[in-house]
Amino acid sequence: MSFFRTANDIRVDDGHILVANVQRENGEFDESTFDLNECLGNNEGRFQWGGSNFSESAQDIQFHIEGGDNVPVLRARLANSEDQFSDADVNLAEHITNNNGVLEYQEESLL
Repeated sequence: MSFFRTANDIRVDDGHILVANVQRENGEFDESTFDLNECLGNNEGRFQWGGSNFSESAQDIQFHIEGGDNVPVLRARLANSEDQFSDADVNLAEHITNNNGVLEYQEESLL
């Protein structure tokens, strides 16, 4: 299950550390952190799941819960191989899951 349906106080610290209070199977909440640099890369100015270290080539990193479905969206300006920056965004609900109160990356899309 995607993490955001069972989490609150979701934020991104230092541009790449996802932090949230995540519900465990017993109903209690624990704070969990996950380094998005471990699973998100930059492919020519676009976010790429399964990559790494996107934040090293990013500017203006922002995180917001958006829309009526409260989608967790990470936005940034990402550089391509010619050092030109373009706007990019990624829905964190696609691959970040809640594993009994722990934020984790899941290779297979959750959507």
